[in-house]
Amino acid sequence: MHAKRADHRRVAGLLLVLSVLAGGAVGCSSNRSGTPPTIEPARPAVSPPVTSAPTGVVHPLAGHPQAAIFDAGSSALVVLTPGADRQAPSTATVIGSAGGPPRTIALAGPATALTGDGRGKAYLSARGGYFVANLVAGTAAHIDVSGEQHTDFTAIAHRADGRLMLGTSDGAVFTLASDGTVAERTKIFARVDALVTQGNITVVLDRGQTSVTTIEPDGGAGQSLRAGQGATTLAADPDGRVLAADTRGGALLVYGVDPLILRQAHPVRYAPYGLAGSRGLAWVSQTATNTVIGYDLATGIPVEKVRYPTVQQPNSLAFDDASGTLYVVSASGAGVQMIEHAAPQ
Repeated sequence: MHAKRADHRRVAGLLLVLSVLAGGAVGCSSNRSGTPPTIEPARPAVSPPVTSAPTGVVHPLAGHPQAAIFDAGSSALVVLTPGADRQAPSTATVIGSAGGPPRTIALAGPATALTGDGRGKAYLSARGGYFVANLVAGTAAHIDVSGEQHTDFTAIAHRADGRLMLGTSDGAVFTLASDGTVAERTKIFARVDALVTQGNITVVLDRGQTSVTTIEPDGGAGQSLRAGQGATTLAADPDGRVLAADTRGGALLVYGVDPLILRQAHPVRYAPYGLAGSRGLAWVSQTATNTVIGYDLATGIPVEKVRYPTVQQPNSLAFDDASGTLYVVSASGAGVQMIEHAAPQ
């Protein structure tokens, strides 16, 4: 127990140093409350009107979607769309790869982030707990996290062992046990903005500290690194890497997780934001130009292989490795773009 506390203090101190350095460059917020110093989080660019026809087929989808995953178990894209205001219920839209009309799963409240198990279930973080959506049955139920009814969960991820990880608006990461109870709680962040997993290791993105940190399988904090000048999104790929979009710094960052190390950093202009990993390429959207680019990471230096014009505001990406279909989801209501055989042969 004492060793674990020491590890937490070590990582917290490292994050503090990284955040102070970031604040010196961009403008550090006050730390009177005792929370870690932060910078203003980066944001995607406000995309201009589309000037080139998007590649592939575009299916209509209203609202302002904020996350998307592809579920191999149901062969469907799942899109999280918030309600009209912060208190309005969200929806999960299920779009089958074989065609047919999309199905909407109504949630009993607002949801903030989306992950899946790849076997027909989606999990969505929410206040007080999370939703479990059965993508085949089209149903969803809210699961309470005991004692956390007033906690705003802002991020969620699914580990290889089936356990869920939850992040909060006040900077904590919860590791849930197999029975859904809280096995571990680690609070060293200003805010948890995104979680992804590789195996049973979780990577945490804190946009305010522009940092990435690993959470070990036992729930304890691992290593931490500065993530560019303003990282905004994370994605895991099938080859064990974690991708980060440095939107403010204009770069694709590629990390190994065991140990946490920055393996590649490549300039990507025009406010990179949307990310998706696949067996062949890493996909990055440029929100300032309505473009998506596929990079080959195999040589150790990202090499651009293909680029496509997209729908307006291409904030969310997902990829179906079985069919080679890239999905680009507009955050401005311009629809869902499907690019079949997106990776060059």
